[in-house]
Amino acid sequence: MPSAEPLLEKKRRGEKIVVVTAYDAPTARIEAAAGVDAILVGDSVGVNILGYAHEREVTLLDMAHHIGAVRRGAPEIYVIGDLPYATYDTPAMAMQSARVLRDAGADCVKFEGAQPDVVAALVAEGFDVCGHLGLESQHQDVKQRQGKTAQAALRLYEDALAGDAAGQAFLVLELVPQELAARISRAVKAVTIGIGAGPQTDGQVLVVNDLAGVTQRDFKHNRRYGRVGEALREAVAAYAADVRAGAFPGPEHAFHLAEEERAAFEAWLRGRA
Repeated sequence: MPSAEPLLEKKRRGEKIVVVTAYDAPTARIEAAAGVDAILVGDSVGVNILGYAHEREVTLLDMAHHIGAVRRGAPEIYVIGDLPYATYDTPAMAMQSARVLRDAGADCVKFEGAQPDVVAALVAEGFDVCGHLGLESQHQDVKQRQGKTAQAALRLYEDALAGDAAGQAFLVLELVPQELAARISRAVKAVTIGIGAGPQTDGQVLVVNDLAGVTQRDFKHNRRYGRVGEALREAVAAYAADVRAGAFPGPEHAFHLAEEERAAFEAWLRGRA
């Protein structure tokens, strides 16, 4: 089972850590081959893959299903799995939910918000825990920057310290000012993973659909590294045109019965006539 220790050691050495989301085995296999350090199976699976309107619709069974797929695609990569909405309201509930994700293949469980008691309970039972502060998609209807005032920034800073004291190994910082993310990254032992939090976190995470251009959504925090959506549309359109024109399949795409088998088949059909 992959361990968090190599990633924590990277932080201690000042090496940047690469995290990206995945929701299926083929994508996970590609990401592992590309050399990512960890894969996040996020509740973003809801809006990116399952067609849900909001992350709150994602269920524990949804998460277990997709974590299992990612684990099969990338058996050697450290996998972080999201606990979905309303599955970690108490330490006991979080424990039960975390076991489901661990059984599915998660090495670490992540949840949103400041709940150091939940962190401590999970850590005591041997779970690696990833916190998540700043934008909390499960709990906030409007997705906007967080920690914009000194008071709000201080509250997030103190929440990060509390989670660190409770033993979390990782901390996602989403859409917070880069100055705050830098301060938190220096203050905590946990590996900080930024998304829209500037360059001074220990690592970065992006949604694979966004960075690869599967979708055409524009976010300030994202850089589009590919045109996968456009390429897929072009490929399907070309296929559809060939089918309609009778250009696919061609002779090279089909196979034949062996001559003796064809003759026997034809004789059998004649006998039925």
